[in-house]
Amino acid sequence: MSSDLVIVYHRQPYEEVEVDGKIELRENSSPNGIVPTLKSFFGRVEKASWVAWKYADDPANPEFERVIEIDDSYGKYSVSRLPLTPEQVSSFYHVTSKEAFWPILHGFKERYNYDPVDWPMFREVNWAFAEAAANEAADDAVVWIHDYNLWLVPKYLRQLKPNVKIAFYHHTPFPNPDLFNVLPWREEIIKSLLAADSVGFHIPRYSNNFKAVCRSLTSARAIAEMATPDDMSPRGVALSERAITQMLQHHDHRVIVDTSPVGTDADYIGKTAEEEDVKAKTAEIREDLGDCKLIVSVARTDYTKGNIEQLEAFERLLQARKDLHGKVRLMHVSVGANRNMTAYEEVQQRIEELTGRINGTFGSFEWQPVSLISTAIPLRDLIAYYRAADVAWITPLADGLNLVAQEFCAARNDGDGVLVLSEFAGTAVLLEGAVPVNPFSNASMDRGIQQALDMKEEDRRGRMELLRQRVRRFDINAWVASQIDLFDRLRNDDGAEDAA
Repeated sequence: MSSDLVIVYHRQPYEEVEVDGKIELRENSSPNGIVPTLKSFFGRVEKASWVAWKYADDPANPEFERVIEIDDSYGKYSVSRLPLTPEQVSSFYHVTSKEAFWPILHGFKERYNYDPVDWPMFREVNWAFAEAAANEAADDAVVWIHDYNLWLVPKYLRQLKPNVKIAFYHHTPFPNPDLFNVLPWREEIIKSLLAADSVGFHIPRYSNNFKAVCRSLTSARAIAEMATPDDMSPRGVALSERAITQMLQHHDHRVIVDTSPVGTDADYIGKTAEEEDVKAKTAEIREDLGDCKLIVSVARTDYTKGNIEQLEAFERLLQARKDLHGKVRLMHVSVGANRNMTAYEEVQQRIEELTGRINGTFGSFEWQPVSLISTAIPLRDLIAYYRAADVAWITPLADGLNLVAQEFCAARNDGDGVLVLSEFAGTAVLLEGAVPVNPFSNASMDRGIQQALDMKEEDRRGRMELLRQRVRRFDINAWVASQIDLFDRLRNDDGAEDAA
């Protein structure tokens, strides 16, 4: 039976766990995260499918079933597992996507690496994803494709299955033409995206950048715009936009440009924060801190995340404020991704060097200023740290959205705590009440963290109330509702007329 909804994403919709030498497929341990969120759409259609890749030494004869049926708490759905060799995954994902696309998407032109890209291989893998999606989709299905490593799938899918409705969603920033057009494959990518029926982004800046790139490379033009809603357009913030592109026309084809940020599961995090084991963990952390203030920072090890710049700012803080010695601790969680790439190894090495220098210069037997954690912390423990912390310090140089900032606020049922947030995180245009900082400015970083540590309780609580309102306004339920509405418009084929 063909599917009414096909989700195309590189990750499988479950965890593979080895038990007694056999692989078991288990639901994701936490309902918080993009995979469980996407799976929540399955219960809204009669038949659904998911397309992802899985390692295979010989794709022609993989040692697993290509298509399997899953029946879990989200319902019954098919999973089409695309067999890819380690070499194919390395080429299309780790090299092309991470060494060529990733730095351009985040504005790091100097880190762009064209030389090792095997573009024919990238096309080949994207074609395989498109074929797998076409095999699963009914003629009038919605096929929902996720993220930049699958940029060419819309064009190929349109060739294979002309009548399906194609929705594409970006989970990263989208850059302006000066950056995007560094890519030598720019026109092929944009024409593929313009073959979709909708292209989605977190915030207005990325939607407008997409329009600008399309205008620079094709005859596409905006045929519908709207004023940005007040709760997405704070004045003076680096990523603010006063208007949003809603629709493009390319030849005789109209493309909805959808702006809808993926939020966090605020209800789940808030409830978890009140559970007895989490409250006990929070109390244990506070007791261990004594009269020290705790700053929490959580990010991946990545040159876009500002890990190094933040540690340098903390070092300057301790140099300038001797009254904080023994009175403040930074828990710096920097989780390394399994990429085996020199750029990320260099970042991790520099983080470790800075941590050692700070602790060696300022620390004592009783007090270590920085706790560096390089492995992922279970969500329940992380929520306890959010509740125990005085400050969350989230300062990426560039970030598509940043759910850590939202998770921190969602966990603060006590109404206290301060969020220090980079202006260049997409969520900065949503979260009124944060202390905004420019991570490219030492003075701004220094001023922001000191303001947070010195802030009076009345100010902290007033800001947190605003932050929690915004987190609830843009939570995962709001995003799910917006995407359901989008799919209805696509299926009814009236989205273009409505927007126009």
